[in-house]
Amino acid sequence: MKIPDSIKSNLLLKITSVNAPIIIVRQVFSLFIRRVVAENFGEVGIDIIGQLRSIQQGILSLTSFGFFNGIVKYVAEHKEDQEKLNGLFSTAFVFWMFSSSIVAIALAIFSKPLSEYFFETTDYASVLIVIGCVAPMIGLQRLYNGIVNGLTEYKRFAKVDIVTYLISAILLLYFAWNNHFEFALYSIAITPALQLIIMLYVFFKTFKNYIDYKQISFRTPFKNVLLAFTLISFMSTVVLSFVEVEIRNMIRTNISQTESGLWSGMLDLSKNYMAFSSLLFTMYVIPKFATIKTKFLFFKEVGSIYKTLLPLFGAGMLLIYFLRHFIIDLIFPGFDGMAPLFKWQLMGDFIRLASIILATQFLAKKMVRNFIFSEVISTILFFGLSYYLVPIYGVEGVVIAHFIRYIIYFIVVLLLLQRAFNKNLMGDGEETKND
Repeated sequence: MKIPDSIKSNLLLKITSVNAPIIIVRQVFSLFIRRVVAENFGEVGIDIIGQLRSIQQGILSLTSFGFFNGIVKYVAEHKEDQEKLNGLFSTAFVFWMFSSSIVAIALAIFSKPLSEYFFETTDYASVLIVIGCVAPMIGLQRLYNGIVNGLTEYKRFAKVDIVTYLISAILLLYFAWNNHFEFALYSIAITPALQLIIMLYVFFKTFKNYIDYKQISFRTPFKNVLLAFTLISFMSTVVLSFVEVEIRNMIRTNISQTESGLWSGMLDLSKNYMAFSSLLFTMYVIPKFATIKTKFLFFKEVGSIYKTLLPLFGAGMLLIYFLRHFIIDLIFPGFDGMAPLFKWQLMGDFIRLASIILATQFLAKKMVRNFIFSEVISTILFFGLSYYLVPIYGVEGVVIAHFIRYIIYFIVVLLLLQRAFNKNLMGDGEETKND
């Protein structure tokens, strides 16, 4: 049977088909990793690892000064203009040196009090010091990642992603099997540095073609436009990571660390299947939306993305829900209290996917005020509803808050987009007049 040309030429489906095997391989390895961690370290171990990943996500944004989405946007727009690329990379590298140095020094000096705050013990101060040592590599990895995404080099990036994941997974499994919990945390801490090394090896010629290192200097011509993305990243990544940390602390205080581990396990599972959509946003949606100028074309593209992605994700989420007890027995043996969390988490994630597809327009067009307003509403709702519902429903209150939050967020984003189109703010964004 001949495959229709419309399907063969669909870039979104191409990226999906390339990344699907990667996600499957990652999930297979994740089965082993989570099971070994759950069996050896229990809910408390899952909770601590979840806390570390939230910290790491915030640091990933801080060390790159939140420029990732800006790099994706402007590399996609100016990849044929070497002079503008030189200015873009100069700006990014100057802020990278500043921010990664601050993060590294702060983690080295305040490792013990930070460990006490994040983990309720100083035992993991050395893990924070390790993250501080690799902080410059973490930020640099994020910047190079933005270049690759802006060039839509999704096939080769898929190789980098899977090789990095496999190496990190093998290290984590080895230490978990041998009950070396702290070393397992170290393996998580150095993963972005591993990805940088592999990325530089795979994309060496590509970076050489697009980055004229001799022209990189201490100048910041893209400062104003990239700083807008810093605000965006701060709200979407750093603040969200802080909220996740605080919610875990709240669950520990109000219920127990075991219950916090149940939510961390559910959140970890959610992040793994949602990672698939994150790749599509940065590889396809942001570059595509950046070139769209009219309301008609925007909603036409949104409709196309919805028709391609939502049925796939919906079917996958239904399958996960009906197999939830099997998944718990397979991945998180003994975590029976996680079963009631699946319904709310999956429904919330489905609405979240539909919402984020729309909200990506804020990133593509650098509509800073709209993005920040919607993220503030979303974050306050999640934080406030969690604090209100946990005393009533226990740990299930957090995932109920997650579901309610994204229903309201979807409505808010739709209203903001309609307002922006009515005011004709979609041309080049609110701040691009200074480019």
